[in-house]
Amino acid sequence: MLEPGPPIRIETSKPVLLVVVDTEEEFDWAGGFDRGNTSVRNIGNLDRIQEVFDAFGVRPTYLVDYPVATTPAAARVLRAYADEGRAEIGAHLHPWVNPPHEEEVGPRNSYAGNLPPDLERRKLSVLSDAIASAFGARPAVYRAGRYGVGAATAGILEELGYEVDLSVRPRISFRDDGGPDFLRFGPEPYWFGRSRRLAEVPGTADWVGWLRGAARALRPLNRGLLSGAFSRLRALERLKLTPEGVAMPDLRRLTLELLGRGQRVFVFDFHSPSATPGCTPYVRNREDLSVFLDRCRRYCEFFLGEAGGVASTPLAWKRAAEAAAGA
Repeated sequence: MLEPGPPIRIETSKPVLLVVVDTEEEFDWAGGFDRGNTSVRNIGNLDRIQEVFDAFGVRPTYLVDYPVATTPAAARVLRAYADEGRAEIGAHLHPWVNPPHEEEVGPRNSYAGNLPPDLERRKLSVLSDAIASAFGARPAVYRAGRYGVGAATAGILEELGYEVDLSVRPRISFRDDGGPDFLRFGPEPYWFGRSRRLAEVPGTADWVGWLRGAARALRPLNRGLLSGAFSRLRALERLKLTPEGVAMPDLRRLTLELLGRGQRVFVFDFHSPSATPGCTPYVRNREDLSVFLDRCRRYCEFFLGEAGGVASTPLAWKRAAEAAAGA
């Protein structure tokens, strides 16, 4: 796990928006893991998303996995965004489609942090080299596929020259599937690693509602019918900042509540296959796509307008944090 070190705080009156896209192959979300699922046709449809963010001067960070980095047509699309200063490129490790292929494919090994440390390191090294070859620069921003960080991940990131990690998913556990447990993690960024020079910027998610203070105690009850009742009463909900399955009123509510608690960095994230109807559960048809794009547009309008925010990228934000700390 990426154990928290000192919190990262930048004294600023303006909240900061980071848009992050898990840029990956299409696969059956309800099915198993298959090394043969390497189609990346969704990348050809990213213009419809990129144009939304271009209109607001927002530069997404595309976290690219191995099938995307090694498919020339897909890499050309993303490199054009980066070369034109419209986006940045990071890394996203899906172990089951990322060589070397030495592990058994299955749910537990889909979390890279469960692999032997040397294999996790070699997979991320291969991915980093592929991204450097395709985009002309080594990646410095990382998110583990399925948020699958482990005990060795911090040291591997330091060794390979990464500066920012985005893998932590606050207030949720993947232990039932063999993955990490993030229940005790909040959305606040922090320094981590041996040298405390790596920045963790968790995904923006948290408990909201008037029972928030009792969330841990109530978690065993917050299932099924009770979960629905808590949500309808707005007593206790886990909300996350994504256009995938989260309506605009809830995106706004989460943001305003976190702003009230002093949160100043917000990660708005989603998956690249949502640009193509039928590739994720969130965008099944053209109507869903229209709703998805509208949420992206309306959230930018809200955050950069009513909320008084500004847009940045994870790497630029980290450099600003270092400057503020006199590092």
